[in-house]
Amino acid sequence: MPRNIGAAARRRALAEVAEGRAGIVLGTHALLYEGVDFADLGLVVVDEQHRFGVEQRDALRAKADQPPHVLVMTATPIPRTVAMTVYGDLETSTLSQLPRGRSPIASHVVPAAQKPAFLDRAWRRLREEVTAGHQAYVVCPRIGDSRSGAGAASAEAPDFEPGPASDEEPPREDDTGRRQPLAVTEVAPLLADGPLHGLRIGVLHGRLPADEKDGVMRSFAAGDLDVLVATTVVEVGVDVPNATVMVVLDADRFGVSQLHQLRGRVGRGSAAGLCLLVTEAAEGSSARERLDAVASTTDGFKLAELDLEQRREGDVLGATQSGRRSHLRLLSLRRDAELIRDARAEAITLVEEDPELERHPALAASVAALVDEERAEYLEKG
Repeated sequence: MPRNIGAAARRRALAEVAEGRAGIVLGTHALLYEGVDFADLGLVVVDEQHRFGVEQRDALRAKADQPPHVLVMTATPIPRTVAMTVYGDLETSTLSQLPRGRSPIASHVVPAAQKPAFLDRAWRRLREEVTAGHQAYVVCPRIGDSRSGAGAASAEAPDFEPGPASDEEPPREDDTGRRQPLAVTEVAPLLADGPLHGLRIGVLHGRLPADEKDGVMRSFAAGDLDVLVATTVVEVGVDVPNATVMVVLDADRFGVSQLHQLRGRVGRGSAAGLCLLVTEAAEGSSARERLDAVASTTDGFKLAELDLEQRREGDVLGATQSGRRSHLRLLSLRRDAELIRDARAEAITLVEEDPELERHPALAASVAALVDEERAEYLEKG
């Protein structure tokens, strides 16, 4: 049940859900809102878990009269979820093999500032794939500058020179002195007039009207476009088996999970996929190390551990999904993972023998002081 269906269709769908005539309900975030009621909600499945907040994931669970079973799925678990699996508050099942029909994906970092010739080679490599009959994505972190009107982007100095370095006017900088992220509406014409001249290029971003977005995506899926220049709107739910190469510009502006999800748009057919992570981040910087790590593996769980190391686990007793904030002061998930697992095993044994902790009053008092009712609820929110 997407948000953009017609009013009459939406009313019919809501009635079927509320009356129990719909046994399975598929929907977007629209299912979280008031007015969506379930007759008897028994199972909640949340796909792409990292795209939902703690409270959002819990909103569906709260719509059930009795606590439903909850299954959350993701290729790249967020730090808080990794922490909960270690603490023992989530049971996990791992699908470690590629789905049938998928091909391996090779990923490489393209250091555009240090080695501009590598970027030139990236565009040639993309053209080679198109010449071979395949298609490509070019992903940018920004739509474009709309503060001064629709024409502002093309009237100002470009954010991006899509080839070797030049002596032309440098890219704009933001208030911090750092160049603004590259934008779809500015990059697309530069590519069309430069390294991708002659290719059929489409543009896709969230500011386009819904019918125009659908039209662009249909054209790309049908093979009427060679290259799709897009924002992260292509991160999930896009399946074009003929697309074999993705160039991510300003890759250091994206998170680990986003990069892993983005490159999953290629290699979805019989031909191998290629993901090129273009960056100006200096070698040895944390941003460059993060990209090197992403390029080194397609294992989402290893990337989740990297994400955990860099962003920390957040708070399993609160809504914070990453960061240093936590109610747990004496443990480090990274340092004490083995100790945590041992403590969990001991705790399970102790609670099985003494569920109310009547023989351990000091422990009961400590648990009560640390985990009040509100904090304990977060352990159920996943």
